[in-house]
Amino acid sequence: MKETALYIHIPFCDHKCIYCDFYSIIAYDNVVPYLSSLKSEMSYYAGLLKDERKFTSIYFGGGTPSFMEPEYIGELINTASGFFNFTEKPEITLETNPGTVDKNKLELFLQSGINRISIGIQSFHEDELKFLTRIHNKETAIETVHNTANAGFDNISVDLIFNLPGQTKQKWLSNLRTAIELPVKHISAYSLILERGTILNKMVLDGKVTLQNEDYDADLYELTIDFFEEHGFHQYEVSNFALDGYECLHNNAYWHYKDYLGLGTSAHSFMNGKRWHNYSSLHRYITELNKNGHAQSSSELISPEQELNEYVMLALRSSGLKLYEHKKKFGDDWLMQKYDYFKLLKNNGFLNLDENNIRLTRKGYAVCDEILSHLL
Repeated sequence: MKETALYIHIPFCDHKCIYCDFYSIIAYDNVVPYLSSLKSEMSYYAGLLKDERKFTSIYFGGGTPSFMEPEYIGELINTASGFFNFTEKPEITLETNPGTVDKNKLELFLQSGINRISIGIQSFHEDELKFLTRIHNKETAIETVHNTANAGFDNISVDLIFNLPGQTKQKWLSNLRTAIELPVKHISAYSLILERGTILNKMVLDGKVTLQNEDYDADLYELTIDFFEEHGFHQYEVSNFALDGYECLHNNAYWHYKDYLGLGTSAHSFMNGKRWHNYSSLHRYITELNKNGHAQSSSELISPEQELNEYVMLALRSSGLKLYEHKKKFGDDWLMQKYDYFKLLKNNGFLNLDENNIRLTRKGYAVCDEILSHLL
């Protein structure tokens, strides 16, 4: 059976943060119909996939999945377990925001089948949280992490954002120090990205917000890598750091170019060399499901050149390009064409190169996009 990851999108949210470009809605009148539609979509794909796949993870993203009642999430887990084959102990992650859960609700999520919690903290500074329009404060963020651990969760991740307008190195370091003092095993540290269509993008275009330059962003990023390395969190992807054994299994499926099935509004899927995504509008999603059994808005077949480019890009962004696997999949030609460039990068300290693997160094991660633009 082919290993596959399962993503389920929960679009409901209490408000839209200024930097967020994920599909979310601030309305709850379709919570129950949406549950029914997700079950219908599971049934549709179960009929197509039959017994050819073994699912290794479920990831509930959003939106704010933790706004849902634990019974709601539990019902989706149970339905998925009835339709699909899973490994003995699949990783099941719930994205959670401080201010949406207490210890009792977290205990119920644990009982429902969730075994990994990802908490969107972003910052421990009140002014930065206010700028990002988060609903929580520092105390609530810290309390949520402790409540999660006390509820029985061992696998806890937190998200942080760096290079906010005016953010100093000292301020960012204090965020990192606060995070590692908490009972967390995984930390995602993202640079503030300006996405089209977001409130933040309009604020920048209107001159109300000025972002810091790319050189300063790179300095903060290298500072982040050094800090985590010193404190036992190893980097296994450009923006992700974990204690040994706590790498995110679900996200590794994406980064290692494995197949994944996405359910719900705006969800993306990738299977057998084909990529597709669902309609974003909740009403359109439900309508299409009722009419067709699925809600695919578009699809594409991946060309051999596109497959090579995506495979290399994801490998270099994460644990490195495994040469045996690459040669088995694509042959030697591309590697031979790029060998001199790889050797140049190695001589300048941007990557490690041996007979088994090509992996970016800390210095290489900092200019990953530039390296990839030369390669692909």
